[in-house]
Amino acid sequence: MEFVEPIRDRKKIESMKKILQGNDRDYLLFVLGINTAYRISDLLELKYKDVIDEKKKVLSHVKLKESKTDKNNKVAITKGVAKAITNFVEKNYKANLEDYLFIGKKNPNKPIRRETAWRIISTAAEEVGLKNIGTHTLRKTFAYHQYKAGTDIAILMDMLNHSSETITLKYIGITQDEKDRAVRALDL
Repeated sequence: MEFVEPIRDRKKIESMKKILQGNDRDYLLFVLGINTAYRISDLLELKYKDVIDEKKKVLSHVKLKESKTDKNNKVAITKGVAKAITNFVEKNYKANLEDYLFIGKKNPNKPIRRETAWRIISTAAEEVGLKNIGTHTLRKTFAYHQYKAGTDIAILMDMLNHSSETITLKYIGITQDEKDRAVRALDL
């Protein structure tokens, strides 16, 4: 498996959103992915009941049991994600909360495959000039921007279910250059 990077440039994120806005499913997949700590395998298993109630009201949190760790994970739904869910539900919901969110054309009873998700993300990334991008980029992008926004590394470790700060820093791509800039900026 090839090593993928987070999307560090917010302008590139916005450009990818614009590209993906033409397809509600793909846009929601991207927006949910970059705003949660979920792996693609968990995102693809989401059902309507995980994001809306029986009155089609967006839930405050997504709650799921992660397939890799078997741990329960609860993530708040942001305003931007709620808007994307609302738009998606208005156009796609068929009154069954047990239906998967991210279905394909070939089999409407199953979620799209990981390879399809990869194609969606990598094609949009290529259009904006990004390399080393894949489905795991979504989770890494979330973590990277949480860290840059000042989220404590211990909280981020917990969100990602990592066992050490070193693993988390490496995971989000904090490079030696960034460490050097931080030290030089302090210059006491």
